[in-house]
Amino acid sequence: MERVFLAYGLEKEQSSQVANALSKHPEAWIDFMMRNELGLEKPNPKRALSSALTIGLSYIAGGLVPLAPYFFIHTTTTALEFSVGFTLMALLIFGYIKGRFTGARPFRSAMQTALIGGLAAAVAFGLAKFISR
Repeated sequence: MERVFLAYGLEKEQSSQVANALSKHPEAWIDFMMRNELGLEKPNPKRALSSALTIGLSYIAGGLVPLAPYFFIHTTTTALEFSVGFTLMALLIFGYIKGRFTGARPFRSAMQTALIGGLAAAVAFGLAKFISR
């Protein structure tokens, strides 16, 4: 916390005194650390249900992308090939959108997301194959 106060222009001794004084008030200490050190705001309890629904529905939608081919294609190998293709396409699209919203270069973001997601999926698949032997 002293570094935070130093960044605001306080002297080393002043920073120490303020940090020590704040640490004696746990509620204020946590609030200050959340806001100024971590850049977080106190969550709004009224948004808990909508946040939970958003996260839950996102997991369901994201999980359906690789599973969808298995609902319609009866050959496992063919369904796996389509699943890989659909998943990589979804990762590219989501990565591109993420890049647009975050200010990153969209094509680079798309490639990074597809690469990292693809590697994670490949490792998970390989691990599952290894364990099932």
